[in-house]
Amino acid sequence: MSKEISQAVIRRMPRYYRYLGELLDEGVERISSNELSARMKVTASQIRQDLNNFGGFGQQGYGYNVQFLYEEIGKIMGLNEQHNIIIIGAGNLGQALANYVKFEKLGFVIVGLFDVNPELCGKSIRGNKIEMIDKLEEFVKTHKVDIATLTMPKEKADAVANQLVSLGVHAIWNFAHVDLEVLDENVVVENVHLSDSLMQLSYNMTKNKREKETLE
Repeated sequence: MSKEISQAVIRRMPRYYRYLGELLDEGVERISSNELSARMKVTASQIRQDLNNFGGFGQQGYGYNVQFLYEEIGKIMGLNEQHNIIIIGAGNLGQALANYVKFEKLGFVIVGLFDVNPELCGKSIRGNKIEMIDKLEEFVKTHKVDIATLTMPKEKADAVANQLVSLGVHAIWNFAHVDLEVLDENVVVENVHLSDSLMQLSYNMTKNKREKETLE
C-alpha cells in the first residue's frame, strides 16, 4: 500500500521544481536545505520533511544534487512523460491557454480545441484547428487524450465532464465556475477558480491597508 501524501505537500512540489529549474539555469550543482529555504521562504525543516515523503534525496554534509533532485521531482509529478490535452471552450481563456508555450516544455501538449461557436470553426491556434463540439466524441475515441481542460459556461460543464469520463479521459482541468462531481472516482479533477485567487488577493490587500491606517 502506497503512502498517502498530504495535498499541502503536493501543492509545494511544483514550487520546488520551479526553483530547482532556476538553479540549473544559474549553473548551481548542489544546494543545502538551508540555502533552498532562504530562496523559497520555506523552512529547511519543511523542505526536508516534504522530500522525505518521497525518499529524501539529500546527503548529510553535501545537500542536494540540483540536477538529480529536479529530475526526480519531475518523475514524481509525471513530467517525464507526455500528456495530451484537449481544450473545450475556445474563447478568450481557452485560446490563451492554447497559446501558452511553457506547457509543452513541461510535457503537456495541446492536441485539440473544441467550441460551439461556428464563427470559431477552423480557426487555428498554434497549429490546432478549432473543431465543433459534435466532433469531440470521435476525436477522443481516435486520439490519445489524457487531460481535458474545460473553459466553458458552468451550465454545461457537468454534462461534458461526464461525457469525457465515459470516453476514458483520465483527468479534467476545470476552469468552469463550478466544482465538478464526476461519476468515476478514478478520474482526477482539478477545479480552478480564478476569481477565488483574486478575492484572496483583495483580502490581503485590504488587510494591509487597514493595518496601515490603524498605525497612522
